[in-house]
Amino acid sequence: MTAPLAFRDVARGRALRARLERAVARAGRTVTVMHVCGSHEQAIARYGLRAAFPAALRVQMGPGCPVCVTDAPEIDAAVALADRGVRVLTYGDMLRVPGRGRSLDDARAEGARVEVIYAATQAAELARATAEPVVFFATGFETTAVATAAILRRDPPPNLYVLSAHKWVPAAMEVVAAAPDTAIEGYLAAGHAATITGTAVFEPFVARHRRPVVVAGFEPLDILAALALLVEQVAAGTAELVNAFPRCVTRDGNRRALAALDEVFVPGDGDWRGIAHVPSGDLRLRPAFAAHDAAVRFADELAEAAAAARAEDALAAACRCGAIMTGRATPPDCALFGTACRPEAPVGACMVSTEGVCRIWHEHGLGAGRPA
Repeated sequence: MTAPLAFRDVARGRALRARLERAVARAGRTVTVMHVCGSHEQAIARYGLRAAFPAALRVQMGPGCPVCVTDAPEIDAAVALADRGVRVLTYGDMLRVPGRGRSLDDARAEGARVEVIYAATQAAELARATAEPVVFFATGFETTAVATAAILRRDPPPNLYVLSAHKWVPAAMEVVAAAPDTAIEGYLAAGHAATITGTAVFEPFVARHRRPVVVAGFEPLDILAALALLVEQVAAGTAELVNAFPRCVTRDGNRRALAALDEVFVPGDGDWRGIAHVPSGDLRLRPAFAAHDAAVRFADELAEAAAAARAEDALAAACRCGAIMTGRATPPDCALFGTACRPEAPVGACMVSTEGVCRIWHEHGLGAGRPA
């Protein structure tokens, strides 16, 4: 029980804060970096780390919330199947995310059979207990995609279908870094995702964009240490890949998990909500798994639903989730934040998910980048 406490040691925290201050001072200007993980934002808010950041350091949250980047038409597809009497299973944080018209929670309130599960294995278990079609609306990044791949590789029941909305984070980092107006000078990569992918996946990114990447854990000292390593590179004008989470992450990652991902999924181009078209950002089922692909089994129903999709309303159009997730704005820059858009009545996806930056900032009382 003592290991976690070592990563919350006050004296070490002060030393790392001083090191971070020195690095920002060497830069001699405002430094802007981005983390691409909702869990990092949760930790920063929970431990009040922004109060310890130098005034000239801006730490933005990027597209690291899978719920937030699930595109509205993907949600519309799941809602359409539920409306047609299909039994739909999904993770709880997807329930209230609005599509272009309604959410899965809205459909459930109107009598649709939408059920929350907590693990991909539950989807297989529930499908085995019935003869009717069961659709698993599968969302999330690399970590949850591995779980989906696992159930499809282990003799899945014939009536189980997967509607994949899985995403691949490194592809979105490419979009952010390639934007001509980007101000992001370095990136914190998510330690838990890197346990799957390994650090090698970021090597081409660093070489191509000449921006440093530091893989970080989630304890307070993990984050402070990773930021210090990142800003030191920015100040020195260098760009290297650093693994600051070696107790869990290796260069090659989890080879068995990567093999499972490669067997089941193929990267495809797709739209990420509020951000952009992301080349190779979606994970789609390979043709070998077409017998369990909801997009194949229910192709006619989904095409009909897409043609009848409702247009976004004016309130949703005013949402700035896209700009917030690409580091071009903070939650208070959105006129809806904390007023028309709140956790109990979300307009944008960033206010729905517990990993969404708007919800995190709202729940922890954060204002314009500083604790209120």
